[in-house]
Amino acid sequence: MKSEPTECSVDDALAAPNASVPWVGVRNYQARNFMRDAMRVGDGVLFYHSSCAEPGIVGIARVASAPYPDPTQFDTQSPYFDAASKPESPRWLLVDIQVLHKTRNLSLPELRAHAALKDLVVLRKGNRLSITPVEPAHWQAILKLLGKPAS
Repeated sequence: MKSEPTECSVDDALAAPNASVPWVGVRNYQARNFMRDAMRVGDGVLFYHSSCAEPGIVGIARVASAPYPDPTQFDTQSPYFDAASKPESPRWLLVDIQVLHKTRNLSLPELRAHAALKDLVVLRKGNRLSITPVEPAHWQAILKLLGKPAS
């Protein structure tokens, strides 16, 4: 899951109560559908910083809630306000993410340098999604690169 560190960094998430943050502002249907249809409480999450000097994986987290309506879609003062979304039929969802621990920055060039990760969705040319699935083999390869035990 990608986040711009100026909006929500891994340090911000760790400082939050229970190291848990709502993943607000997703306004792409495919990314929303990943949260709604594929993510379950307890699933592992790679916390990825994007739109910064050195993009990369900076933390290991887990999904901490079932999907629920993103309140920012109804807030007229929010940059994520969506006038077409109604409380009785919300268009946008979110999940809470709990950071388990911060890691060193596993940078984009480092990820690209490993053949085992060549099919990692986030590395695909033109990928702009903030949420992408990670295959079990990729998850294990990334944990190994970070010096973490397999899970």
